[in-house]
Amino acid sequence: MLLRKIARPLLATWFIHDGLDAARHPAVHVVTARRPADQATGALGRAPLTDRQLRTLVQVHGGLTVAAGLALAVGRVPRLAALSLAALSLPLAVAEQPFTPGPRTRAARTEPFVRRLGAIGAALLAGVDSEGRPGMAWRIEHARAERVATKSAEKKAAKKA
Repeated sequence: MLLRKIARPLLATWFIHDGLDAARHPAVHVVTARRPADQATGALGRAPLTDRQLRTLVQVHGGLTVAAGLALAVGRVPRLAALSLAALSLPLAVAEQPFTPGPRTRAARTEPFVRRLGAIGAALLAGVDSEGRPGMAWRIEHARAERVATKSAEKKAAKKA
C-alpha cells in the first residue's frame, strides 16, 4: 500500500536523526544517560561505567538506532526494525522521564519524554502491521481447523467405502 511506503520512511527519519545525533555528538547524551546508568550498575552490584565506556555505549546505541531506522525506511524487515526501534527507545524514555529530580527542570524533560513515548507508540504500531496479511495466530488457527475438517471428511469417506 502506498501509505506504508510513505509513512515508514517518515517515521524512520526521527529515529535516524536521533541515532545520528547520539553517534556523532555523544557528550549531551552521556550527561542524560549518566544517572540512569549509575542506578542500573548500582542495582546490579557493579562499578559505575567510566565516561569513556558510557560514551561508547551511547555511540553504539545511536548506531543501532540508525541501522534499525534505515531498515524501516527502506522496507527491509520492517516489522522487526520497528519493534527494535521501540525497544531501543525505551531506555531513553526512562532516562528522560520527568518524575524524579535531575539536572534539568521537570518542564525541560517533559517535552522530550512525551515525544519519545509518541515515537515508541508509532514504532509499536508499525511493528505489528502485517500489511493486510493474516497474522501467525490466524494462520495456525485456520490450519488446525482445516486439519480437523480433512480428518472428518476422511472418516466419512472411509465409512461410505
